[in-house]
Amino acid sequence: MSNFRTACKIDDVKDGEGKTVSIDGKLIAVFKEGNEFHAIDDFCPHMGASLAGGWVENGIVTCPWHAWRFRLNDGAWADNPRIKIGCYKTQIVGEEVQVEVPEKKQ
Repeated sequence: MSNFRTACKIDDVKDGEGKTVSIDGKLIAVFKEGNEFHAIDDFCPHMGASLAGGWVENGIVTCPWHAWRFRLNDGAWADNPRIKIGCYKTQIVGEEVQVEVPEKKQ
């Protein structure tokens, strides 16, 4: 089961940039590209860098440490799509960006 949680305000994320948010203790990178928002895990599996600090171009964020590239629409490593990080649906409600996250197991 999943539910949408407020991650940040629309104005908190600049076009072509990312923002790290914490939802239930999980770090998620929220990106804005054009009029679309995307959310993926905020870590590069290579060395753990924050992907929110990377640069965005053509639907891909490039890790600021070693240039690993991840697709924003599905979290796949652009150079080897078999490797993926978490990717989350987003929605806009009023002025808020909401991210769909799995509910914690009790």
